[in-house]
Amino acid sequence: MLQQYKHILVAIDGSYEAELAFRKAVEVAKRNDAELYLVHVVDTRAFQNVSSFDSAMVEQVTETAKKTMEQYITTAKENGLNNVNYSIEYGAPKVIVAKEVPKEHDIDLIMIGATGLNAVERLLIGSVTEYVTRAAVCDVLVVRTDLDNKPALNQAGKKSSIQAK
Repeated sequence: MLQQYKHILVAIDGSYEAELAFRKAVEVAKRNDAELYLVHVVDTRAFQNVSSFDSAMVEQVTETAKKTMEQYITTAKENGLNNVNYSIEYGAPKVIVAKEVPKEHDIDLIMIGATGLNAVERLLIGSVTEYVTRAAVCDVLVVRTDLDNKPALNQAGKKSSIQAK
């Protein structure tokens, strides 16, 4: 019997690698007749050091994330996937992606880009991807190549084409 995934999670952080994971996840979801669930995590630690923190800043970040996620939903539907949903979460991305969202939504596969946007965090406290591969409650597929299965490393620093719309 073939393993069939029914609930696929993709973490969206605005990076090119996350977009690659998203695009591949759309195809996997179509082949498996699965739900694609997208999550964007607003890292609340980023606001802890802002002395003039106010709710308007969080609202602005949330509104931008919502527009981006809606663009991803539109792209998935344009590519033939109708069962696609998203959420915007607040907190530590590592735990939310690896444990909280998968438990809440019965996720059986996480597809995640090999690297994300924040190189400083990766150096200081480790990458979200590395943590997810160790701590996830389900299978994890780390996307390292583009849609032609060519190394995505040549594209480092490239902005998501979905966000550019």
